[in-house]
Amino acid sequence: MHSASEAMIQDVGEASERVCKVMMTCPTLGLDTALNQTGVRVSPDLVENVLKRFENAGMPAFRFFEWAEKQRGYSHSIRAYHLMIESLAKIRQYQIVWDLVSAMRKKGMLNVETFCIMMRKYARANKVDEAVYTFNVMDKYDVVPNLAAFNGLLSALCKSNNVRKAQEIFDAMKGQFVPDEKSYSILLEGWGKAPNLPRAREVFREMVEAGCDPDVVTYGIMVDVLCKAGRVDEAVEVVKEMDVGNCRPTSFIYSVLVHTYGVEHRIEDAIDTFLEMAKKGIKADVVAYNALIGAFCKVNKFKNVHRVLKEMESNGVAPNSRTCNVIISSMIGQGQTDRAFRVFCRMIKLCEPDADTYTMMIKMFCEKNELEMALKIWKYMKSKQFVPSMHTFSALIKGLCEKDNAAKACVVMEEMIEKGIRPSRITFGRLRQLLIKEGREDVLKFLHEKMNLLVKEPLYD
Repeated sequence: MHSASEAMIQDVGEASERVCKVMMTCPTLGLDTALNQTGVRVSPDLVENVLKRFENAGMPAFRFFEWAEKQRGYSHSIRAYHLMIESLAKIRQYQIVWDLVSAMRKKGMLNVETFCIMMRKYARANKVDEAVYTFNVMDKYDVVPNLAAFNGLLSALCKSNNVRKAQEIFDAMKGQFVPDEKSYSILLEGWGKAPNLPRAREVFREMVEAGCDPDVVTYGIMVDVLCKAGRVDEAVEVVKEMDVGNCRPTSFIYSVLVHTYGVEHRIEDAIDTFLEMAKKGIKADVVAYNALIGAFCKVNKFKNVHRVLKEMESNGVAPNSRTCNVIISSMIGQGQTDRAFRVFCRMIKLCEPDADTYTMMIKMFCEKNELEMALKIWKYMKSKQFVPSMHTFSALIKGLCEKDNAAKACVVMEEMIEKGIRPSRITFGRLRQLLIKEGREDVLKFLHEKMNLLVKEPLYD
């Protein structure tokens, strides 16, 4: 059974690679035919893998999603619908999103998480009214709004810098939904991010008065709030309170302290805090190590960074893309671009780069007037079947425009639009100016038409 399971995982992995390769190279019009020719057996795992890989390419992902649904013996899982909704909402294709919600309703697949995803995506796009509307129409779609949905709305608003609106809704509806520790923690984090320390303290006090004992998550947020407000010494006192109250601090809480000391260039305090965590028997995870690496980067102690990476290896903690990004960003910021590239070359053997990694490297080479190297990074990224984000596309288009390479910039722009990603006004405007300068209004008109083919975004369903 074990070997059969391993073979199945391998088959899904190989099939996913085959499908992703087709989607990366095949023109949109011939995609269905090309997918049919792969001969892969469509399964929920395969579809979820592909949708996850193409999370930055909403429209190609949706075409694959539609193709998969037509295959014999296959039916979309709830997770596949959720991945597709997230991907489409990211590029603001809200009409299709609501169509998917309606389809899920017909199949009896809708749940609270579906609406939480949509609220989160609307809020992130600064569509506050639409986020609140989504919460208010849950009943209409036969999903009863509960405390989890209420917390989902508060979280969506707070994470998109709309904590005042979240507090207003909280105050108006706390009679309908009895708040729990999570409700208060969400508001606490929101006011801390604002930043508004007095309001954060007020929420903490109200929480205790309401009989909700702060848990490790709440304490972690309070430590983070105080650190962001520049009160790291006060945050340390909160950690001591936790020890007295038998609420054991986590690796995350220590990582916040280490990171803050790093930002304040208090490197000795950062090291002492990291060592104190180990003395208390709390195992450092990749987040804590990343905080320590960031602290050393802030004071330009890259030899110490190398030692930390060695320690991570010996303790069985694998670096992640964040580890890579912290080091590369610091080196670029200090003008050590050659070293940054060497780190990139080494780190890609240890962990998968993310969109931020590729964007930083492409932007770095464009700013160094080394466009060929930027294009090599772009080519490598494509060979790994990684779908670039809007920021990655924009960084390369900017570099190409600054080199007056309108032809290549147009190719990249067209690919961006094909993926369903709307270029920002600045990015499109930059290319527009170059095309007008070269008298290529015909190409400009073509790109405008391409953009108009993207589905128009309605406010609601």
